[in-house]
Amino acid sequence: MGTGSVAYEKSLAFAKRIVFLHRYLCTEHKEFVLSKQILRSGTSIGANIAEARYGISRNDFLAKIYIALKECAETLYWLELLHSCDFLSAQEYRSLRADCEALRNILSATTKAVRRESVE
Repeated sequence: MGTGSVAYEKSLAFAKRIVFLHRYLCTEHKEFVLSKQILRSGTSIGANIAEARYGISRNDFLAKIYIALKECAETLYWLELLHSCDFLSAQEYRSLRADCEALRNILSATTKAVRRESVE
């Protein structure tokens, strides 16, 4: 049952980017509402992966991975909104979105694999 170190390491690196983004939005744009939203959702991805790694059951593990997956979707929304409101350049947006989508793909594949294992 495991979302191994790849998902954890990618989520940690992504969370660091989100922390730096939050700092940038607050200092350079004096934007405090959207920046707090993306800080919460973008760092929650890794926190849920960390919890899942120590899940007490397959269902507990899967529930945490699903929460991380939902946080990815929310983070993608905030990134799109920040870009459409001109807080992020196209390049910044594409880069952050690509990292978030990579995490989403890993988490989605993990949920499918765990569900498949449960059936077998």
